Amino acid sequence: MLPFDLFEYQSRLTKTKKRMEEKGIDVLLVTDPANMNYLTGYDAWSFYVHQMLAVIIDEPQPLWIGRYQDAKGARTKTWLHEENVYAYPDYYVHSAIHHPMDYIGQKLVDLGHGKKTIGVEMDNYYFSAKAFIQLQNNLPNARFIDADLLVNYVRLIKSEQEINYMKRAAMIAEHAMYKGTESIRAGMRECDIAAQIYYYMLSGTEEYGGDYPAIVPLLPTGENTAIPHLTWTERSFQEGDAVIVELAGCYKRYHVPLARTVSIGNPSEDLQRVTPIVVEGLEEVLDAVKPGMTCGEVEEVWRKSLKKHGIEKEARLGYSVGLNYPPDWGEHTASIRARDTTVLQPNMTFHLIPGLWFDKYGIEISESFRVTEDGCETFTNYPRDLMIKDPFIINPHGGKIS
Repeated sequence: MLPFDLFEYQSRLTKTKKRMEEKGIDVLLVTDPANMNYLTGYDAWSFYVHQMLAVIIDEPQPLWIGRYQDAKGARTKTWLHEENVYAYPDYYVHSAIHHPMDYIGQKLVDLGHGKKTIGVEMDNYYFSAKAFIQLQNNLPNARFIDADLLVNYVRLIKSEQEINYMKRAAMIAEHAMYKGTESIRAGMRECDIAAQIYYYMLSGTEEYGGDYPAIVPLLPTGENTAIPHLTWTERSFQEGDAVIVELAGCYKRYHVPLARTVSIGNPSEDLQRVTPIVVEGLEEVLDAVKPGMTCGEVEEVWRKSLKKHGIEKEARLGYSVGLNYPPDWGEHTASIRARDTTVLQPNMTFHLIPGLWFDKYGIEISESFRVTEDGCETFTNYPRDLMIKDPFIINPHGGKIS
């Protein structure tokens, strides 16, 4: 069963074709698995081999072209008719002689698209330099143009059903954060906490099961909190450690990220000093967000808040978030940073992450939110503060258990 009504998929396709028409594109070759999912419902771990969705400006349905093993999945998990699913044989997979783009290029020629203007996602993780060269070799009479992020921008404003899925993802994020952070104690290994977080992200809640997130749980600890995007090690936590936990609930591939910082025992003076600064700035931004503002104007609120305390942040403050696959849950479109002129509209969704990273420590307290008709609302309802944990579990029979 598809996660959305057929009319929603057709509406997405219509909006995509409108953007194609504006750019003069006859055939759009979609390789981003999130964009393929968005337009057709296709959802499988098959993106490690070359696959493609061909959106043809004057055809009612796209064409799915991929590995023979995955073709049944495309017929089952999409709204496409069986005749619009094409499969290349397995000898094209990871071969030094054959390349899937040879098959795809020839198929497009056979279908009469060899002389068309073809848009490709030039800066996509899943579209390699060799793939582009092979397409050019097999379509010598076609005109190629960069159509990077074309579908991503169609995804920017969410439907009510998408918002509902993100609300479910938020419940999973809250649950995973609570279960993961309550177990952080001196003597526990980082990898064991990561395993607990993973368990609750995937098992979800009693109401909704979770999905695998596009990014693994991030768990920098101690002085490594100064380094964003670290994962976990087999090291055991120690009393006095700070731990940043960044995760996302995922439901039907829709993500709601959430980050908090934990102190095992008494927090350092540095953390005690910057926590209220981060929370103050975060809440000032959330209070300011409203439709009609640009992303750059939102970032300016945060920058002015930090400036009162003599702090500057080099990295962007946030980014559009929603449907995605590894390696990233961001949509790669709007960023909350200086000079981003994207105008906020209702049902745009963002991960607001006012992280601060210094020489020997860092802090993250983030929120995901959606723009409403007159402001914004956060997806999660989790305490916004430094989480201070007793470094040991108290044994009811006496003594401490690490």
